[in-house]
Amino acid sequence: MGVRRKGAIAGLLIMAVLTLAACAAGPNDVASTGGSQDAGFWLGLWHGVICPIAFIVSLFNDRVSVYEVHNNGDWYNFGFVLGIVLIASSGGASRRRTS
Repeated sequence: MGVRRKGAIAGLLIMAVLTLAACAAGPNDVASTGGSQDAGFWLGLWHGVICPIAFIVSLFNDRVSVYEVHNNGDWYNFGFVLGIVLIASSGGASRRRTS
């Protein structure tokens, strides 16, 4: 293996590590818990269902976000993931099987 190839592999490895480090979760200073205005299970479910559309819109509009930071915690997260699973799994259900 040449020096040039080793350098390219090292550069790609460094880029991969930096990219993964940039994706690490950090504290959310604007999130709150326990308030009456916090999003719960049902709003989390709805946000999970509309997640693909909200993601595309959020690329062009800074005021649209995919995930509600003012949520009540675990129940919102459960609804959000359940909504994503419902949407992701519904695509294959409409296909007909042919033998």
